[in-house]
Amino acid sequence: QVQLVESGGGLVQAGGSLKLSCVAPGRTVNNYYMGWFRQAPGKEREFVSVIRANGGTTYYADSVKGRFTISRDNAKNTIYLQMNGLKPDDTAVYYCALAAYYRGAYDHPDEYEYWGQGTQVTVST
Repeated sequence: QVQLVESGGGLVQAGGSLKLSCVAPGRTVNNYYMGWFRQAPGKEREFVSVIRANGGTTYYADSVKGRFTISRDNAKNTIYLQMNGLKPDDTAVYYCALAAYYRGAYDHPDEYEYWGQGTQVTVST
């Protein structure tokens, strides 16, 4: 069983920044595709970003490209999501996810077997 623990959410004004963290205790995060998704009230869970295993290539949803940055600290078994230029539309619960057996659809929630509990991000106008 893989445990993922997110932190770093909160309330911020539009234009502000937050940095989310996701710890995978006992797991070498470099070995896995790890992603961030978000879900706003009444909407489906949507892809935000992913960092590939063993190399660190990153991908982003068009809606966050240029504003969000995903990164990884292998020594701490942690991935991060630096969010700058936040907008009210970014308001959602943000989830960290790990794909134990990557099958090719990094932007689809079904690709990921393990999920964190979620952290709320609220962006005010």
